Amino acid sequence: MKFRFLTLAAAIATTAFVSAPVAANDQLAQSICAYVAADNRNALRKTLSDNRLRLSNVYGGINCDGLTLVRFAIKSGANDTADFIIKQLPSSAVAASGDIEWAQSNGFGSSPVIESLQARAGG
Repeated sequence: MKFRFLTLAAAIATTAFVSAPVAANDQLAQSICAYVAADNRNALRKTLSDNRLRLSNVYGGINCDGLTLVRFAIKSGANDTADFIIKQLPSSAVAASGDIEWAQSNGFGSSPVIESLQARAGG
């Protein structure tokens, strides 16, 4: 009985410590999405720097309204921020992302971000 109680107490204590960083990560992702939507490149850069993050490391884990950061930036008309994001990603990731095709098929073919994507993707 005593062993079960200790196991249960340890599980509850572990859960309490694990849930705090998840909430912080969610808040950070929401802040990043807000900065992208507002086309605030400087605030995005500062947030990444303050949290000692590289955009290329966290890019795959952040979705805004179900879209990748580049697609969300294109949809939001955040051209400066989209250019910043594209420059932070490896060219192979940009080439494999399908963002150019997505933009053209969703009515964003005239976006100036398409030129940045093509230049970074090498085509």
